[in-house]
Amino acid sequence: MVQTHELSRLAVYAPAGTLQAQAVQLALRLGLPMITKPAENTFLLRMTPQRLELVQTGPGAPGPVYVDFVAGAMGHRRRFGGGRGQLVAKAVGIKKGFIPSVIDATAGLGRDAFVLAQLGCRVHMLERSPVVAELLRDGMQRAARDVEVAETVARLSLAVGEAGDYLRNLDVSQVPDVVYVDPMHPARGKAAAVKKEMRLFRQLVGADEDAAELLQAALAVAGKRVVVKRPRKAQAIAGPAPNLVFEGKSTRFDVYLKH
Repeated sequence: MVQTHELSRLAVYAPAGTLQAQAVQLALRLGLPMITKPAENTFLLRMTPQRLELVQTGPGAPGPVYVDFVAGAMGHRRRFGGGRGQLVAKAVGIKKGFIPSVIDATAGLGRDAFVLAQLGCRVHMLERSPVVAELLRDGMQRAARDVEVAETVARLSLAVGEAGDYLRNLDVSQVPDVVYVDPMHPARGKAAAVKKEMRLFRQLVGADEDAAELLQAALAVAGKRVVVKRPRKAQAIAGPAPNLVFEGKSTRFDVYLKH
């Protein structure tokens, strides 16, 4: 079932035709209504022949939110992102002779997880929102059919649920080298002038108010380090001070080493 903090007016929609049966199954899986004619100012999980996408209807509505590991921004980053020179690669500790295993505790749209998988990491993604998880699954399935990224996608896996609970119940045989945390932070002031579609995504998932508890759960199980992604000027998550900080133009990575 969709969690209570998610959009209350969300419904599943597919144009008449072959996608109807799949859309019905998706609606049943998520406990969402299925509609055949979208109204204005409605939030939809829209199934098209190309992809599954989250959209808002009506004049001035933002563009759709979907997962695409092949083209667009991710395609550009895959080709020109800088490889192991990227800050996220340095933060998780990728180096010659060592490729860490990673649990991404806040998967979201899977962008950082995909980058790490492209660099050789096996990344197990955790996502608390069943709706976002469906977007992720759809993106992974489409990417798995592309010869350029299929090998990378094969290093990704996904589980749905609360990351804190998952980490606290982790079997010793499943302990990762790195736990990666990128909590959704509340939007504030002009710094929050993000793309319209990301504002729609924020409405769906809400802010991660349990970030401090998640950090503690991550520190308890990570084999080598915990990495927390933050806006460059944001305060660190409440708890111990990070041992290392990798700072970029708009983002930084706080690194907590396990001794």
